[in-house]
This record gives sequence, C-alpha cells and structure tokens, in this order.
Amino acid sequence: MEKEIILGAFALFIFLLASNRFKPVVLFAGLAVFYYIGGFLPVDQFLRNFSNESLISLVLLLLVSIGLEKVHLIAQIAPLVTKSFNERFAILKLSILTTIFSAFLNNTAVVAMLMGSIKNQKNILPSKLLIPLSYFAIVGGTITLVGTSTNLIVNGFVQDAGLESLKMFDFFAVGIVIAISVGAVVALIGPKLLPAIPVESDAAADYFLEARIAESSQLCKRSVLENGLRNLEHLFLAEIIRGERLISPVAPDMVLEAGDVLVFTGDIIHVETLRRFSGLELYKDKVDLARSNLIEAIVSHDSTLVGQTIKEADFRAKFDAAVVALKRGNEKLSGKIARQTLKAGDSLVLAVGRDFYRRSNLRKNFYIISDLDAKNHLSLREGWIAMGAFTAMIIASAFGIMTLLKGLLLVIALYLALGFVGMNEMRRLFPFDLVIIIGSALSIASTLQQSGVAADVAGTLNALFSPFGIYGAFVGIFLLTLIMTEFMTNNAAAALAFPIAYATAQGLGVSPWPFIMAVAYGASASFLSPFGYQTNLMVYSIGGYSLSDFLKMGLFVSIVYAAVALTMIPLVFPF
Repeated sequence: MEKEIILGAFALFIFLLASNRFKPVVLFAGLAVFYYIGGFLPVDQFLRNFSNESLISLVLLLLVSIGLEKVHLIAQIAPLVTKSFNERFAILKLSILTTIFSAFLNNTAVVAMLMGSIKNQKNILPSKLLIPLSYFAIVGGTITLVGTSTNLIVNGFVQDAGLESLKMFDFFAVGIVIAISVGAVVALIGPKLLPAIPVESDAAADYFLEARIAESSQLCKRSVLENGLRNLEHLFLAEIIRGERLISPVAPDMVLEAGDVLVFTGDIIHVETLRRFSGLELYKDKVDLARSNLIEAIVSHDSTLVGQTIKEADFRAKFDAAVVALKRGNEKLSGKIARQTLKAGDSLVLAVGRDFYRRSNLRKNFYIISDLDAKNHLSLREGWIAMGAFTAMIIASAFGIMTLLKGLLLVIALYLALGFVGMNEMRRLFPFDLVIIIGSALSIASTLQQSGVAADVAGTLNALFSPFGIYGAFVGIFLLTLIMTEFMTNNAAAALAFPIAYATAQGLGVSPWPFIMAVAYGASASFLSPFGYQTNLMVYSIGGYSLSDFLKMGLFVSIVYAAVALTMIPLVFPF
C-alpha cells in the first residue's frame, strides 16, 4: 500500500506540474512535505537534502553572478557579432561568443546582456539572431559543470546517491561537440527557416499621442483626477512635459498648467476621446524628451508580478514607472493594459521616473534590455579583477586545487570585500524558490528510490525497451527527459528523470554514468517551445516570434542535438 500512495502522489504531482496551474515551488515543496508527514521520508534525510553541496554551490554561483553581470565586457563585445551583413557569418560569430560565455556564466544573464545589442543593430533583422542566441546559450551551458543549473542539480543527485562528484570539465567532451554541431546547423539553415520580422522604428511610436494644454483651457489649475484624465477608457496619461522638465509617472493629484504637453498611450483609434476636453490641443510633433526615459524590460521568471494585473500589482508605486506598452510574442492582446495579467517573458515598454533605478526590486522582477543602468557597471579595472578572480576559481576547481564550493566562497568573499556586491543586494536576490525546489526534488528522489517505486518504473521501461538492449534503455531515458523538459522546465525534468535513470542502470547491472548524462543532456534539450527554457521565453516576446517559429527551427536543432548526444555519451561514458 505504501508504494501505491507514493506513486499516486507522484503521478498527481507530474500532472499538476505539466498543467502549469501552480508554481513549481509549491508543488515540489508540497510533495516533499507530504512524503515526510506520511512517514515515507526520515527527518534527517529530509533536512540533509537542503544542505547538499551542489545545492550550496549553485546558490553561491548565482550570487557570484550578481557581480559578474556588472562587468560590461559582453555588451562591449556584442556589436562585433552584427558588424557583418552576412547572416550566416553573424550567426557563427554569435555561436562562438555566446557558447564561451554561457559555459561559465548564468545563461539568462548572458542572453539579457546580448539581446539589447542584437535588437538595436541595423545590419541584420533581430528575428534572425534572437532564437539562435537562446539556443547557443542552452548548448553552451552543457559544456561545464557550472554552465547550467541543470548540471549542478544532477550533480546533487549524484552526490546524494553516494557516487563520486562530477568535476568541472566532465561535461566538456560531449558538450563541445554538441555546441559545434548546433552552431553549424543553425548557421546553415537558420537564414532560411528563421522568420524575417520587420523592426518597428520606435518601440512605442504607435502608442503615443501628444496634446498641449492651451492658455485658456479649463484644465489649468486642476489635478489630473479632477479633470477626468485618470481613467480614460482607451488612453492612458503616461507623461507630462513641462518646459524642459519631464514628469513621469504622472500622479493623480498632479496639478496641470497652461503649456503642459500631455503624452498619452493606448489605442490611437480613440483619439477623439480627447477632443471633448476644452482647451486640449492635439498635435503630431514628436517630443524627443518624452522618449528619452523609455526602457524595455522583460518580466523575469522569479517576478512577483507574474499572475497579477498591472493595476493589482500597484506597478506605479512599486517601481516609479508606467507601463507604456505590453508585448507577448506575436500574440494579439486586447483590453486595457492595466488589466492584462502579466506572465513570465512579457516584454514591457516602461516610462520610468527618477527613482526607478534606485528601487531594490528591479533585478528580481525584470531583465532590463535597454542599457541605461550604466552607473551600476564595474569600472574597467574592477571588471578585470572580477573576471580574473572567477577565472582563477574555475581553473583551481578544474585542476583539483580546491573544490568548487571553496572556490566560490572565496570569490564571493572577495566581491563583498571590494564592494562589487553588497549584503543587501545578495539578500534581495537570494534564490529561495530554487533552494526549495532542489532540496524538495532531492527528497522526492530519495523517497522514490528507497521505496522501490523508481525501480518499478525502471523495470517497466526496461521491459518496454528490452528488445533494443541496454542502448535502447539509454535512448528511452534520454527521450523521456527531453519530452518532460519541453512540457515542464529543465530543472523539473532532471529532478523527475534522475531516480528512474539511476534505477534503470542498477536494474540492468551496468554503469550509471551514461544514464545520468542522458538525464543531464536531455533536460537541457529544450528547443521546440518558448516555454520550456528561460532563455527561449526571454527572446520570444522581444523577437515577436510565434510557437511555429520555434517548432520549425527547433526541430532540426533537437534532431542534431539528440543525435550527437546519443552518439557521444556512450563513447565518453561507457556502459
């Protein structure tokens, strides 16, 4: 009966996780707690899973990334990629640059730093480069232990199973061949398969409407709220230009004066709405000052805004910014912007106030595309110190001079001492959700293995693939993980597939390493959908892509990725 309860709860967990109705952190924590309360998981093991060495290393790596993201090196190199007018050559250069940086830095940070340069260059349509950027960041992460959180999570399962910990470059032989192969295939067929989506000359031009308050207007000396300009049906008062002064966002109690230029956003079809206001003169001249404080940002996966409307989130008060425009891939949105429920990956055009960059909650909620936060970049000297310390740590870990955990502790201590990162900054950006997910995943895996449920599932898979032998079972584990990562997330797929893969190897009496690597590489093989991997979702809205754009390009990439992985893994990690 115990097995039936554990398996039933696990099956319900998978169903709810795939449905996307609940946040993964809630589901992972809920199942782990259920197993503990039900007596299926000892308390000492439950607590020990949250102090796993790989989990701590992953947290420290993410905190170190806070300092590395302030190094402006990537953004400075990025323009070199798009200097060429030849799309294939640009894609090849992009593959080299992105792969190198993604092998050691946080993938989402690398993509965020490169997206702005790609979007703003004039030589090649951004839609020809943004999907490749995401794909190259994914495959670059498979080259080293620290290249992606998935590899570190898998290493956490490896340690929990009592196996020898993976080393920094254990992934290199397979990962580098995958990266070269994917780069070549994207450069070869990408220019034909990737969509040619025209770039709008001004990200918010279609949303702007400007009007001036005349000397004799009845709007003068009255507040925005009193004049009825606060809750217009289809237009939104985003900014006021008073002489050379820009007022944004506009508070409801702001008193209007003669000569004020009111900048509205919304549906231009309803311009006639403004004609009922006496003394409000419409005109079409562009006001450059109004656009000088516009930035583009993407709602992050960890954002507290996800699932809330702009109005519910009290966006203006929280960020000192007004949402000028909202974009979600090529999806057609309808209704007032303030009533749109935000999703991870949404692209926002924001009119920001003076306090915007002083807010402590920006990095957790947004990937900022516009490069306006230059004051937070490290100086050239500081950048070289930051990169040098991190590189030295990688080398020391690779040659066994010190463990990855010790190296990361030394680097984060140096960054704190030199002021590259602050305690408040680390506290604010601490990945609590990721800690809970991984600690819970380790607990779930332990329960499945110790109860025999994982062995039973593995036995079913072995029976299914028995006509194809050991290699057939290996392929089955890889494909199972790959399918799950497309419907869930890479980390969730790795967490669910590992206990089954390990039990499969034990049942066959062969080395577990090829099966473990099948999970690691299968969990990173998310190319068919914008929703399975963070970097795909980041470029989805900015590029104006549709799901079919990912399917057309991603199918070829997935086939090449799988073919190389299924060939190379058994060669490097024999059965």
